[in-house]
Amino acid sequence: LHLAADRKLTEVLVQSGTTAIGYETVQTKDGKLPLLMPMSEVAGRMATQVGASYLERHHGGRGVLLGGVPGVAPAHITILGGGVVGANAARIAAGFQADVAILDVNVDRLRYLDDNMTANVNVLFIDIHTLRDQLRLADLVGGSVLIRGAKAQCLFERVDLRVIKARSVSVVVAVVPGGCVGS
Repeated sequence: LHLAADRKLTEVLVQSGTTAIGYETVQTKDGKLPLLMPMSEVAGRMATQVGASYLERHHGGRGVLLGGVPGVAPAHITILGGGVVGANAARIAAGFQADVAILDVNVDRLRYLDDNMTANVNVLFIDIHTLRDQLRLADLVGGSVLIRGAKAQCLFERVDLRVIKARSVSVVVAVVPGGCVGS
């Protein structure tokens, strides 16, 4: 159960005497999330795979290959959030030779990613202007924002969709509906 997103459910469970564990909240002393991490690694890698499939023309996508081909540019992938999910999504996209941008607010995390990703991955501090610039370029947008103990903040709303290219794909990894993408 993702209890952070539903206070009323949490209160009812407490009142009922039920013993429940929110896997995403189990932490080690150093703040790591050992039960969430393997699920997040898989989800990030799958997000890129699934997104690549939906970019294919027969699935209604733009008909773009992640790595392009000689004479055709690779796909541009914008990943919102540089945590475990985002880093794994970027790693798979980079392996396919896509042009990748990871956006995050944590400068220390951006430094780490910059030191550990390949040259085709750019790390950018997220603000509304950078976000909109990246949405204009994106063939695939990946959303992977985790706010510990709370619902993820919506990073862009329906109005921002006007700048995204037709038939681009968005894959959001979230425990609760919508994740970091507004409706």
